[in-house]
Amino acid sequence: MLTHLSYLPQHVLGLHATGEITNAEYEKALEPLLDEHIKQHGKINFILVLETNIKDFDAGAWCGNIGIGLKYFTKWNKFAIVTDKEGVREFSHLFKYILPGKYKGYPLNELNEAVIWIAEK
Repeated sequence: MLTHLSYLPQHVLGLHATGEITNAEYEKALEPLLDEHIKQHGKINFILVLETNIKDFDAGAWCGNIGIGLKYFTKWNKFAIVTDKEGVREFSHLFKYILPGKYKGYPLNELNEAVIWIAEK
């Protein structure tokens, strides 16, 4: 399940992932939020809090993440992933070589630090 993180500052977009995630759910949840966010702010500051096993993301959802990244290629400003799955943080670290903007990975116990970083203008 994907939940919009509504407690973040307005210039930051975030999702919390738990349980099983499909590509259709990921796109349905994220793309409208990204479109609206870009209209309002021009650039994307995005945080993904991942409290599920990567195996619970179907292959399409994880690859869809890359597709969405490329669709909004010039709009990325900051991207943070917060998860206790070190391998996921390391794999996601590749985004900094693919997408413009800044990337950081954090363990779950550093969620507050991730929010502070992503919210800095």
